[in-house]
Amino acid sequence: MAGTTLSDVIVPELFNPYVTQKTKALSALFASGIAENNPAFNHLASEAAPIHTMPFFEDLKGDPEDVVEGVDLTAHKIESKKDVSTTIRRAMMWSATDLSASLSGADPMAAIGSLVAGFWARNLQKELVSELSGVFGAPSMADHLLDISGLSGKAANISASAFIDACQLLGDAQSDLTAVCMHSATKAYLKKQNLIVTERDSTDVEFDTYQGRRVIVDDGCPVDSGVYTTYLFGNGAVAYGDGSPVGFVPTEVDRDKRKGSGVDFLINRRTFILHPRGIKWTNNTRAHAESVSRAELATAANWERVYEPKAIRIVALKHKLG
Repeated sequence: MAGTTLSDVIVPELFNPYVTQKTKALSALFASGIAENNPAFNHLASEAAPIHTMPFFEDLKGDPEDVVEGVDLTAHKIESKKDVSTTIRRAMMWSATDLSASLSGADPMAAIGSLVAGFWARNLQKELVSELSGVFGAPSMADHLLDISGLSGKAANISASAFIDACQLLGDAQSDLTAVCMHSATKAYLKKQNLIVTERDSTDVEFDTYQGRRVIVDDGCPVDSGVYTTYLFGNGAVAYGDGSPVGFVPTEVDRDKRKGSGVDFLINRRTFILHPRGIKWTNNTRAHAESVSRAELATAANWERVYEPKAIRIVALKHKLG
């Protein structure tokens, strides 16, 4: 008689929504407000097209005219441009050997779901860091990058004043920057100086802040010959869409009966958009129409700023640690 298998504890119609919601709950991107999900991007991520055009109106420009009796006013126009995003498709398969510990839980589906959701939460962060490597390699984003790594001595290290200078790149819009993503070595460097503060939210969950901004740690943040890159974000700086295209099967279970007592497999797929708002995906370098790779997301030629500078709520600081 066969024992409990994955098909006994996982109902795909229930499992996938659970994993999707749990991923958002576990993801620091959503907890910090950096990534914002809305129905419009869910719809775009569900389209068959690999890229999506998003027209927008530019802000009104110019100065008002003096009112003079008998003099006609000049008609001004509102200009439009387009932002472009790309769909990212990823999949992962696990065997029951990797998930066997979960089967001892009181609720096996929830236990397995937590492991899968944690995996996707970590990988969403990796996807974004890859995108940012490309974004800040683009010439159009040069005015959002502060590089102090070439300065002499301690002036090249991250510091409170350097961080303030990075915020100042957004001028009077710098108050929109609410979170910071840094390498663990950068956090350790700042923590040794007692500059990292641990706080609690309304649900008693602890999180760290630096200069009042929530800290996200990711060792995928670029490091090159001792030069680290730290990113600052504003709320909603990144748009997220969770797609369900026609024919898309997000969760499947399978079983190989021929191997020993049998091996179970869990397959989980994601189709999503994770797009830095106002920075157009140019699609210049792409090997496959179905999905872009992380290497392609990290390619500078694939990105171009289309929003006006202050409307881009992402800033990068390149620095050393001393």
